[in-house]
Amino acid sequence: MHKKLILVLIILSFNCHVSVGQSNEKQQTLIIKINDILQGEITQSNIPGAVILIKQGNKELYKNTFGYASLNNFNNQRLKNPEKTSVNHLYDIASLTKVIGTTTAIMLLVDKGLLKVDDPVSNYIKAFDTPAKNNITIKHLLTHTAGLHKWYPLYYYAENQHETYKIIGGLPLKYPVGSGRHYSDLGFMLLGEIIEKVSKLPLDEFMEQSIFKPLNMKHTLYNPLNDTSIDKITTTSHGNPFEKRMVTDATLGFKIDSINPNQWNGWRQYTLKGEVNDGNAWYANKGISGHAGLFSTVEDLQKVIDVLKNKGKTEQGQFISKNTIKLFLTQDKFKNGLGWVMNNNSAYIKDAPKGSFGHTGFTGTSIAVIPEYDISIILLINRQNMGLLKTRKYYNLNPIREKVFTAVMEYCSNVKD
Repeated sequence: MHKKLILVLIILSFNCHVSVGQSNEKQQTLIIKINDILQGEITQSNIPGAVILIKQGNKELYKNTFGYASLNNFNNQRLKNPEKTSVNHLYDIASLTKVIGTTTAIMLLVDKGLLKVDDPVSNYIKAFDTPAKNNITIKHLLTHTAGLHKWYPLYYYAENQHETYKIIGGLPLKYPVGSGRHYSDLGFMLLGEIIEKVSKLPLDEFMEQSIFKPLNMKHTLYNPLNDTSIDKITTTSHGNPFEKRMVTDATLGFKIDSINPNQWNGWRQYTLKGEVNDGNAWYANKGISGHAGLFSTVEDLQKVIDVLKNKGKTEQGQFISKNTIKLFLTQDKFKNGLGWVMNNNSAYIKDAPKGSFGHTGFTGTSIAVIPEYDISIILLINRQNMGLLKTRKYYNLNPIREKVFTAVMEYCSNVKD
């Protein structure tokens, strides 16, 4: 056996969650590749840390932690005692909230017959009962084809969900309805409003009662600082420097001409830990929204992925019907599902087989699922704790995601052969 492989096997036997005695050489080759990728990025000070979980069928191929959950302070200097990452650390999953929380919630309501994806949004939100908007459906919101603004600094005018929903309802459309996919946080905020109206529960309560408790996701929630039992949370950004730039720097393509950047100045001036990074979720929605705000662990996220991989089944029975799973995970003309991304031009499912799906989160989180091989990859990285680069952007994780995905696909091909 190759000397490097022997060394890694010895290390893994002490440090990892993989049972070496039960692992084959192809699996260990995969582990070596993943370790080289992630540890290499940490060594180069590109990322603070990471947690990865790769699962095939009912078997965890690899679960491990790297680096630190908290490495730099607000001045972007190394902490004297940085906090090591563990599988129990909660991550701000950012836009994974859209699929793990909001999309799953809509699936359950569809299953119960309480709404249909082809229902007009105006059935639930009166502000959409206008000539320009009355043909927008729930499906349009799920597929980012409703024609809404991609982003809007709602906290310049809103301090709570009611005000947020009112502002979104009053905004003119940015694009023709159904003409193209324009990724929009606003659409998933509206889906959160619809979930509340249909379920007659606050968004966080509905998700807790209908998703997290039934799936035993004990570490998935909004506003984790409100739960005194939680003591392991990764840090994210030092304030909101990039989002502030979105408001002020027209070159990014988000600046709203009608908004004076100086008319609001509630920016946080500290390192975020347990407060959602996304400004619209935190400032305008008290930490609870359909587009962002959930915190979770790698093991909890896997529980939702297992439901999707197993066509809606859990050990307790059918959690979501097969028909609903198929409806949401059928690729549309823009190569995406409902909520989930199915376009295999995306780095985290690059050139994946038909039917593969996934999503990312701005903080550094990502999920990739390849049904053909019954395999999934959950990768959580708290990239923002390294601060902005000289380009005034955060480190681009897509090359890492693509390398990890390629390594997993090579493993699948080797095992298949």
